[in-house]
Amino acid sequence: SFRAIVIVGNQKGQVGVGCAKASEVIIAIQKAIADGRKNLINVPIFKTTIPHPITGRSGAGSVMLRPASQGTGIIAGGAVRLVLELAGIENILAKSLGSKAPLNAANATLEALKEIWEKAEAEGSGATAEEKAKAKQDYYNELYKSKGYEIIKNLMQEGTRDSECVAQYDKFNYYV
Repeated sequence: SFRAIVIVGNQKGQVGVGCAKASEVIIAIQKAIADGRKNLINVPIFKTTIPHPITGRSGAGSVMLRPASQGTGIIAGGAVRLVLELAGIENILAKSLGSKAPLNAANATLEALKEIWEKAEAEGSGATAEEKAKAKQDYYNELYKSKGYEIIKNLMQEGTRDSECVAQYDKFNYYV
């Protein structure tokens, strides 16, 4: 049997990783694409990078992600690079530690990107959508103040990311 690992993304802040097995390659790829679409996450992108350094773990592998200045590009290898490219992040530094398996690296990258959102959403739990958006904005403004970065104005505009439909399958790029 064949195993396919597929990274699905729209390069506008949504990315997912799918893994599937089948007796034929084409079927494994199709199943992995469907799995990747089910596992889509929203990724916060600020000034073409991430708001703060973060580490994600999956299995024995871990991935360290750090924001980078404009013009740096994606400094990452293997599956980590693909996840970041398909997420739409243009400037970032990444280091894969531990396991070199592509599935572990991709999943660890997704876990790190998920954690950024979870930290922001924890600030606005039990609140309306507007209050959650305001809490995310406040969280990142405080983070940027404490780190000495420029404060980002209008971080979450009305109608962005949170209201986007995840099921826009025809607009996604695939990497097998």
